Amino acid sequence: MFFTVATPENEPIKSYAPGTKERDALKAKLNELGSQFIEIPAIIDGKEVFSGNTADCIEPHNHKHAIGKYHKCGEKEINLAIQAAVKASRDWEQMSFYHRSAIFLRAAELLSTKYRYLLNAATMLGQSKNAFQAEIDSACELIDFWRFNPYYAQKIYEQQPLISPKGEWNFSEYRALEGFVFAITPFNFTSIAGNLPTAPALMGNTVVWKPSGTAVYSGYFIMKILMEAGLPAGVINFVPGSGAQMGDLITDSPYLAGIHFTGSTQVFNHIWKRTANNIHLYKSYPRIVGETGGKDFIFAHASADIKTLAVASLRGAFEFQGQKCSAASRLYIPDSLYGKWFEEISAMLATVKMGEVQDFSNFVNAVIDKSSFTKIKEYIDKARNASDAEIVWGGKCDDSKGYFIEPTIIKTTNPKFVTMQEEIFGPVLTVYAYPEKEFTETLDLCDKTSPYGLTGSIFAQDRTAISVASELLKHSAGNFYINDKPTGAVVGQQPFGGARSSGTNDKAGSAINLYRWVSARSIKETFVPADDYRYPFMG
Repeated sequence: MFFTVATPENEPIKSYAPGTKERDALKAKLNELGSQFIEIPAIIDGKEVFSGNTADCIEPHNHKHAIGKYHKCGEKEINLAIQAAVKASRDWEQMSFYHRSAIFLRAAELLSTKYRYLLNAATMLGQSKNAFQAEIDSACELIDFWRFNPYYAQKIYEQQPLISPKGEWNFSEYRALEGFVFAITPFNFTSIAGNLPTAPALMGNTVVWKPSGTAVYSGYFIMKILMEAGLPAGVINFVPGSGAQMGDLITDSPYLAGIHFTGSTQVFNHIWKRTANNIHLYKSYPRIVGETGGKDFIFAHASADIKTLAVASLRGAFEFQGQKCSAASRLYIPDSLYGKWFEEISAMLATVKMGEVQDFSNFVNAVIDKSSFTKIKEYIDKARNASDAEIVWGGKCDDSKGYFIEPTIIKTTNPKFVTMQEEIFGPVLTVYAYPEKEFTETLDLCDKTSPYGLTGSIFAQDRTAISVASELLKHSAGNFYINDKPTGAVVGQQPFGGARSSGTNDKAGSAINLYRWVSARSIKETFVPADDYRYPFMG
């Protein structure tokens, strides 16, 4: 069956402003889910599996309140998931692209309409995001992934050899990988949790999906939406559990064909090493795609507009509680601008409220769990006790009810201070005020200070300064922003990913990522084969 995927458009963002229908609907769903307690099984080969080994799903902003429990998969369940993926692989790969695409396009429609408030509310409660953050993540971005990926896949399949000489026919076939793909998804974006297993599946691969233990709640609803959209049994197997146990068991499987990962650099490095050590086990070299950490920067030139720089600093560093791989974590600002910038951002921060997600007036919510809270607090304490750094805003941490950390600004005189180099993954921005005349020298410092290369931005009105910064910071950010915060990549607009220690830069939200999940076969057909071995020169 021939068909064409229409050029998609980005899903419109609902405002949830006072008096709107969507605000009332979302609040109703928050109340409904918040008053329930659900039991979440693994889903293997289309069947619910209850291991009996459970863990709670809690609200980070109210950690004594559990909204569910999930069943953790052990060795038995993991092996069942691998078997299910292998068993389903042939039929799934042979299903036409039309029918595979239809599943994910339908899932997008289900999420856009029937399940929008359900998945947003689940994300808000389970991952402590406010209404706007959930809307652009668990609704709009995931809908975009499910609509744009079929379009990009079609463009891949359309790429065929330019020449077929008379009497021949040359064409390319884009096969699925030989085996299954292991998808490991993070807590901080529901959209990433939905995209990492489904992007390889769209291209004909079967998947074993391990969601983050702190995002099983929203992940379960994603899985249910996919099943309602018509996803066949065994194509994606939802297996919550211990990352260390599951990762080692799955990377030891000879059927492993690929890994789609978002998480920490350290975990990704471990997976890569174990896969390399097991290379003799596999039928083919596994495709390893990963987006890992970041130490994302804002760099201001002396010509920068102070007001817009302050807004970008606040939003870039403190939205999502700083729990974005792309969050602004370090700011380089001319010493001549620092005072005015701090005055602007301080005035705005004085109006920022922090608290539970049910109160829509809160801009900042809780960080994800006790471990993250402790790690972030330790970095803040290092600054509090340092001779070459000081906390100039915030710094308070309170986990008595929820895991709350105030938006915190650290000013340092040492451009190599620990919070200028290491990923914190929390609402902490470290500022270094550089001598205004040392613009290019400080650009070089910015480039070499961190091992990461995910996102960054330059603020300047002077076009020469923008040009110089863009060139000198070419390899320091896979997503580079000019006069904007270094966060907020949109599917179809800014394909996302970074290099260096930030990952393989395979650009989620583009055809670049989907190429990783196919293995091309070149086919030549000769209509009238030669019937004599001799060439003309031999006559």
